Parts: sequence; C-alpha cells; structure tokens
Amino acid sequence: MFIKQLYTGCLSEAAYYIESEGIAAVVDPLRDIEEYLILAKERNATIQYIFETHFHADFVSGHLDLAKATGATIVYGPGTETRFPVHVAKDGETFLIGKISIQVLHTPGHTLESSCYLLKDETGNAKAIFTGDTLFVGDVGRPDLAQKANEITMEDLAGMLYDSLQKHIMPLADEVILYPAHGAGSSCGKNLGPETFSTIGEQKTTNYALQPQTKEEFIKAVTEGLSAPPQYFPINAKINKEGYESLDAVLSKGLQPLSIAAFREKISNNALILDTRNSAIFTSGFVPGSVSIGLDGRFAEWAGSLLPFDQPIILVTEPGKEKETVVRLARVGFDKIEGYLNGGYAGWLAAGEPVDMIIDVEADEVAMDIAFDPNMVILDVRKTVEYADGHIKEAVNIPLNDLTDPGSMANLDDHHNIYVHCAGGYRSIIASSLIKRQGIHNIRNILGGFGKLKELDDKFEIEKDTATLN
Repeated sequence: MFIKQLYTGCLSEAAYYIESEGIAAVVDPLRDIEEYLILAKERNATIQYIFETHFHADFVSGHLDLAKATGATIVYGPGTETRFPVHVAKDGETFLIGKISIQVLHTPGHTLESSCYLLKDETGNAKAIFTGDTLFVGDVGRPDLAQKANEITMEDLAGMLYDSLQKHIMPLADEVILYPAHGAGSSCGKNLGPETFSTIGEQKTTNYALQPQTKEEFIKAVTEGLSAPPQYFPINAKINKEGYESLDAVLSKGLQPLSIAAFREKISNNALILDTRNSAIFTSGFVPGSVSIGLDGRFAEWAGSLLPFDQPIILVTEPGKEKETVVRLARVGFDKIEGYLNGGYAGWLAAGEPVDMIIDVEADEVAMDIAFDPNMVILDVRKTVEYADGHIKEAVNIPLNDLTDPGSMANLDDHHNIYVHCAGGYRSIIASSLIKRQGIHNIRNILGGFGKLKELDDKFEIEKDTATLN
C-alpha cells in the first residue's frame, strides 16, 4: 500500500494518490493533472478511480481531464447530479484497489453530496480516512455554501454535518489517519490548523467540533464568525458540476506571445491586463491600467476573488513564468486568457510605451507626513477583523475584497493624499493597482504595512474596535 499527499500551498489544497498492486486512485485532483500521471508512470501503476469528496468551490477539479487521460471512473457520493458521466456511489459502497479497499461514507453538511472515503488495509482494518471538507485539522467545513439556497439553510447543513460526524467519524478508532482536503489559509473553514494531516484520536481531543455538545450547540459553534466566502466559490462549484474546457486548450490560448501592437489591440478590445510579477517590482513601473497580483503570494485565491471571469485577460509576467501563471489561473476557473506580452514589461519599456508607477514610502516617512498634511488619508485594506484588532487612529478601512466595487471609493478622490497599507505589503499593492484603475492616482504604498507602522507606536496612535472583536 502506498499513499502520497500532494499539497499545493497557494490554494492550501491536498490531493491524494493511493496505490496497491499496481492499481491506483486519486482523491480530489487539481486541474493540472501532470503530477498524478507522472507518479503513476514512475510506479508502473494504472489510475482506476478518481474519488471526489464533493463539488469543490475553491478550485477547479482535474476529474474530467484525468478521466480522459486514464479511462478512470469518477466517483461522487450519494445524491450527486452532473452533466458528465460519473459513478454515484451508495453510502457504504466499497471499491477494491489491489489488496486494499475504499469505503464511501456519505457525510452531508459542508455540501449535500459531501462524502468521506475510508481506506482499509489488506487485512480489512481501517487505516486512513480522506475527509474532503467534512473534517479538517482543528475545524470542519463551512456549512454556508449550499447550491440550493432557496431550499436549505446554513443551519440545516450544520445540523446535517453534526449528524454526519456522529455517525461516521466519532466511531472510528483513534489511530485512523485523517487526510483532509485543505490546510491553514483555506477559506473553506474558519480556523484550520497548520498541519495537513492528523489522527482521529487527536481531533477528538483538540477539535472544537468533535467535543461533547448538543446539536444546537454545534450549529451555533460552526455558524458563528463565518466571513463571507470568496466571490468565485459558486463559479468554481458550478464549473466542477457542469464541466469545463480542457487545460491543454486553455494553455494553447493563454501561451500566445503578443507583440506590443497586438497587446495594445487586446487592450482596446476590453482585455484586462494582469501583471503577475513580484509585487515589490510592480510599483517601480507597469503598463497603465494593469492589475497587480503577484505569483509570490496567494495568487489564485486573490485572482478568483478580484478578477472578472467573463472578461478576456492578457498577461505581463516575469520571463519564463507564463505557463505557471496560466495554470494557476486555470485552477480557479479562468479560461479566457488570450496571451502574454512578448518581452514582458522590459520590452514595453524599451519600446517607449507609456508607463505608470506607484510611490513606495517607509513607515517613518508616513509618521512625518501625517502631522503636516490635512489631506492625508491612511487606507487600511486588511480584513475587518484585522482592522478591529489594531489600526492607526482615523485610518479608513476598505477591505481589499471590496475594492472592485467603484462605490467603495466614493469618499476618496485625487485631492486626498492616500497612503495604502495591509499587514505586510502584498495586498496593498494589489489594492493600489485597483484604485488607479478607478481613476485615483495620488496614492502611496506603505512598505511593510501595519507590521512596520505599529513598530512606531510612539508616533502613531493604535486603537482597537472591541465591539467588532466581541
């Protein structure tokens, strides 16, 4: 028996490769399937099954491309409806993989079709469980992503999740290994732990959702404090349910090198310019109108949260990063990528084309300016809860997620001197690029973000919003 966790950090996503006697299965594959195919080839194995724990909302699955490449059967849990062929398993149904087996445990709650897959070894003993978004290390899946919003409530799903955990998870032996679909940083839960796997016994001890409590207490615990899910979640869930264009086709379109003339023509035809260079490099010069989302951060998640899915996208990347950019965009459902600037920003600059920039300022410069500039506005683009936990007095809080709405900037214009910051610097540069696209150009990016500002607490008054925190 061979099990390998294949973890993708920028999405906090875990897929799994399982194998016995030359027969393999993959659980929750990403859209780029090459890693699974290479692993199977290296091990001289045949991928026979693709087990999906649910309709993922935070990434596009590789189920269709992997099934096409291998002939494997796509397996979903009870009640699943798709527009492509799948095997809809029954609760308790067992699949043989060489000398081991996988048993389907229907665990509705995160979604209606959510299911876990219990792996039993050659002797029939439970060895590991692949829980998808039903159970994480330290948390459970959020119950507010129902696709049938008019028919079922968040509280209904939370109640189902309680029943699922009591029926299928709590009876498992403590030594059974827990393999979830996500780790820390994922928006699929409230507060996932840093580890990417655990044991059932450890979770019975430490996970708040598995402690002795009534169903009503559980429902309250898992539904309180949920932030709004990223806007791309329902889009990705729909893609996973209805199907998508092959990744090869997306790459073929997205990896077209564009001359400056062709790039400018795309812009005139309403293409969005996405600059994926390191966020710190972007500020020194970029193609006017570009949105900065650097590959050096949680790129795919922010792209899915901020960019339109129905608008053509053209790319400015670091040389050699074109394919990585297209793949990472495709992972969250972007298919309308129409090429990249041949020669990158350096070529654009050398050709004498117009450029834009964002002024970077150090925290101590902000401290000097704030005392003398009546038009100065400190714009904090962190999440509301981050802002509440500590911020510069009188700073304006507009979370980055809200900046795609032109109305969010209604009270700001170019007569203000706008100083933008987040926690460390990545989000503030994205924010600055979005603000410029709204026609406001008198902005500065605070290097090091709030982390640097709060070091100068003798020069800034830091306050908290206790009402929000409570």
